[in-house]
Amino acid sequence: MGKLRKKHNWKGRQQSDPQPSADEEKTEVVVELKDGSILKGLDESNALVLPSSKSKKNKSSLPPISKKKPLTKKQKKELQKVLERKEKKAQRAEILAKLAEVQLPESELKLLYTTSKLGTGEKLYQAKRSADEVKDEDSGPKISSVSGANRKRKWEDDDDDDEEQKAEESSDVDTSSDEDEDEQEDEVNNTTDMSECKETSSVCQETKREVKVEQDGEKEKKISDQEKVQKKPSEPAIFIPVDRSPEVQEARLKLPVLAEEQVIMEAVRENPSIVICGETGSGKTTQVPQFLYEAGYASDGRMIGITEPRRVAAVSMSHRVAKEMNLPTQVVSYQIRYEGNVTSDTKIKFMTDGVLLKEIQKDFLLQKYSAIIIDEAHERSVYTDILIGLLSRIVPLRNKKGMPMKLLIMSATLRVEDFTENQRLFRTPPPVIKVDARQFPVTIHFNKRTPLEDYTGEAFHKTCKIHRMLPPGGILVFLTGQAEVHSLCRRLRKAFPFRKAETSEAMRKFKKAKQKKTVVNIEKKLDEGDEDREAGIGDEEDGDSDLDLGDDPADAEEKADGSIPLYVLPLYSLLAPEQQAKVFRPPPPGTRLCIIATNVAETSLTIPGIKYVVDCGRVKKRFYDKVTGVSSFKVTWTSQASANQRAGRAGRTEPGHCYRLYSSAVFGDFTLFSEAEITRRPVEDLVLQMKDLNIEKVVNFPFPTPPSTEALVAAEQLLVSLGALEEPPCTGRLKDMQRAKLSCPITPLGRAMASFPVAPRYAKMLALGKQQDCLPYVIAVVAAMTVREIFEDLDRPARSEDESSKLNQRRARLTQMRRLWAGQGASLLLGDLMIMLGAVGACEFAGCTPRFCENSGLRYKAMVEIRKLRGQLTNAVNAVCPEVGVFVDPKMTPPTEHQVVCLRQIVLAGLGDHLARRAQGEDLVDPKWKNAYKTPLMDEPVFIHPNSALFKTLPEFVVYQEIMETSKMYMRGVSAVEAEWVPQFLPQYCHFGSPLESPSPWFCSSTGTIRCHRSSTFFRVGWQLPAVEMEYPEGLERYRLFAKFLLEGQVLLFVYLEQPFLLQPRTEAFLGPLVSKKVDCREALHSVWKTEEKCKH
Repeated sequence: MGKLRKKHNWKGRQQSDPQPSADEEKTEVVVELKDGSILKGLDESNALVLPSSKSKKNKSSLPPISKKKPLTKKQKKELQKVLERKEKKAQRAEILAKLAEVQLPESELKLLYTTSKLGTGEKLYQAKRSADEVKDEDSGPKISSVSGANRKRKWEDDDDDDEEQKAEESSDVDTSSDEDEDEQEDEVNNTTDMSECKETSSVCQETKREVKVEQDGEKEKKISDQEKVQKKPSEPAIFIPVDRSPEVQEARLKLPVLAEEQVIMEAVRENPSIVICGETGSGKTTQVPQFLYEAGYASDGRMIGITEPRRVAAVSMSHRVAKEMNLPTQVVSYQIRYEGNVTSDTKIKFMTDGVLLKEIQKDFLLQKYSAIIIDEAHERSVYTDILIGLLSRIVPLRNKKGMPMKLLIMSATLRVEDFTENQRLFRTPPPVIKVDARQFPVTIHFNKRTPLEDYTGEAFHKTCKIHRMLPPGGILVFLTGQAEVHSLCRRLRKAFPFRKAETSEAMRKFKKAKQKKTVVNIEKKLDEGDEDREAGIGDEEDGDSDLDLGDDPADAEEKADGSIPLYVLPLYSLLAPEQQAKVFRPPPPGTRLCIIATNVAETSLTIPGIKYVVDCGRVKKRFYDKVTGVSSFKVTWTSQASANQRAGRAGRTEPGHCYRLYSSAVFGDFTLFSEAEITRRPVEDLVLQMKDLNIEKVVNFPFPTPPSTEALVAAEQLLVSLGALEEPPCTGRLKDMQRAKLSCPITPLGRAMASFPVAPRYAKMLALGKQQDCLPYVIAVVAAMTVREIFEDLDRPARSEDESSKLNQRRARLTQMRRLWAGQGASLLLGDLMIMLGAVGACEFAGCTPRFCENSGLRYKAMVEIRKLRGQLTNAVNAVCPEVGVFVDPKMTPPTEHQVVCLRQIVLAGLGDHLARRAQGEDLVDPKWKNAYKTPLMDEPVFIHPNSALFKTLPEFVVYQEIMETSKMYMRGVSAVEAEWVPQFLPQYCHFGSPLESPSPWFCSSTGTIRCHRSSTFFRVGWQLPAVEMEYPEGLERYRLFAKFLLEGQVLLFVYLEQPFLLQPRTEAFLGPLVSKKVDCREALHSVWKTEEKCKH
């Protein structure tokens, strides 16, 4: 009441307690007629109707007359304002009532977002409110302006304050509650000295909090605590203008992701990490970086980084975004493994995930980035998983240091549980924002029966039916591999030949024939009325779908129908880029586009004009045996998510159809999602990279999907054998030894190996390559081994006789070139690696032209990649070892005989665990072991491939690059090694026996150590190896032999021969100091003498 008492007429506005009026007062009236005893001397004629006793009058029975002063001018103005406000409120109510008559239904209003909620703390990215929550909310006017909504919230606060005040004090004035509230509100507004039209909701709330603070001290503490928790320091909004062309802006507005810009940016601002789910084609890859750029995340000298799993995507997306934003490529740039156009002015940087991983090795906090976008996370590539795990630790570390960074994970599927529900990855689950795709409805058709063997034949018949009987539209057929793609292309081209010079007469015949067939089918199946059933593709109703064509499937292949040409194109990852680009061009007039593709067309590429999809339901995957390391390509069923992705290809431009060559029951047995790549491949390269980042306990790393413990143990064992990691202790408690196996620290050699962008085995070869000037050859061989499939596949079936003869000529040419590159004598023993080296050298000498590659049977795309990788490896080697000064020599001469021997030894040191021995006499009893080899980890025989240079030589010991399982287990990248090299270069894999007595041990004056001959066996298979010269094993016997040679004068023959201690008679007394000081070689003796002078005497 402190402030209220200062106002005019505050006593008159207080309400006093109501007093009962005189009329309402009840008094007892005694009629003196009935009882004579109380008449007191009066007769009955003078009966009085009077009270027997005098009633006491209450002086306050009449209401007091209030003496009010006349209103002053100021009070009149205030009262006039109140009346005007009431009049406005009444008018507003009438307007709202009229608006309510034409208002949208409540169900549609829930889908809209009113601007009156801007700035009130509610965020669009938060979960949608349920219908029950909406019903429970207070009912009010459905349409309100911003100021009206703010004023309404302020008045509600005032009502609460007035109720509290009325509970504490009483008032005298009998006025209406509405008028009283308005006057009190007006008084509060007057204290702020602010006009009503300019005040905002935040200022009003702040003013009311000040009033409450003066009234109650306890409430002040609560409000201040809430303000500390809720209120954040306001920052000015940043907007970077972008000058886009009208055509680009019009195309952008059609993308579904643009409607979610505010949702995404609010989530980015409020959360350090978010997940965006949007189907392929929603525009998330091109538009989200532009959202961040416009919001100022590329200012202050920092960049926005976007990672892509494929190099093609990184390059094409950078060009696309630069074109949309009308910015030069110096601002929107890309960086891939071999090339890039990044400059100091770059603001948006597209790159492969491996490039970002290398940057993390140099700068763990990624200080030059303000936001990182991980694109195509649904593919679950190995480096993507590693990046997400690392960034989940880098982002909170940056926030602690006051340099906040945002992480956006974008996925094409809703498989985000590995990210959101993984507590080791994100302690606070990031919000998930779903972006609806620009998708037309796709009708799914299942087969009644599932072909288990000839699914390519089933795909051929289905494609023929679609082409003959369904309306125009592109056809996309999914198969598993390159051979199947070429086979189906050949059959379809034969069935529907396409000639470039199609006459108008042929086109008219084609249209007439098509109309006739359509009429016939409609007459036959008039009751069904569906175009798919007309084509005989609705197998649920049609029984055997092959009978619906009216002819035998075999006849369909034989009889070529030139009236309905089909433009057939293959598509797979190893296809030349110019051939891949054909699928994006429109087909020739009068033809239908038909693309036969592998799963590369599933998510990576969006092909225009596709209306029909034929899905075989299979996929070819590379599987690795965790124990043996054997890799094999197996055709397996795909996942439900992949099948849905394939079906979605048909609904990009218009409603489409997907024909699945399997039943719905088989589809129900599919796994929901494909397993992550990290769970089905070796991880030694990842472990080495993480060790280089000083992550010693890799098993504790927050993988989105962790690899198996067996794979991690095998990786650490391999790296220890290569010398990249320190050996774990062999003694101690069992638990400590097991822990040490998974936490071995990295060695200096391991850090050098980690700097090379190749597998650890090949990195070991590079680390040893500077001997005998072999480094240029080692770099060329490692580049060729890293890039797969450098030779063309000439075993594919030919389309015609002319093509068959050309293929035969090219096969003969390739065989001749292989023999030439393999060489003779010592060069031949290098085997397949010598062929790779010769092919790389010859291609480089010829200038790496497409013509030379085609004539020599080489894949031009692979040779260009080898050329780039050679340059990258040369720079990496010079960075690690500058004194080498190696360079890429285009006129590289073939290696000498001595260099070839050195190369074979280097290859053995790098591929030591891939050693194989030719089957011996005891195994040859079984015919399956004829010309076979045995490996340490496999019981089955392995063979040298017929295309190998060593197929006829069959050396006793070979090392191989990998084992591929097809009809047999074949070794790829075979090179011959000598048996005596194995214990010298692979001592970690050998079990040595005791030193041989003949020849007896001797002291080597050049090395200053004791040498001997020892026999050995290889690994757990127990292959007997020849005895080799090596250092005498540790033990007491080595000290005795050293003491003997020392006393004989062999150790210090020229320097210390005249010293008096050599004349001591008791050698046992002399042996004790040698053992205690660990002196068993000349170098150790010199070091002890330098530190302790008394040992000389």
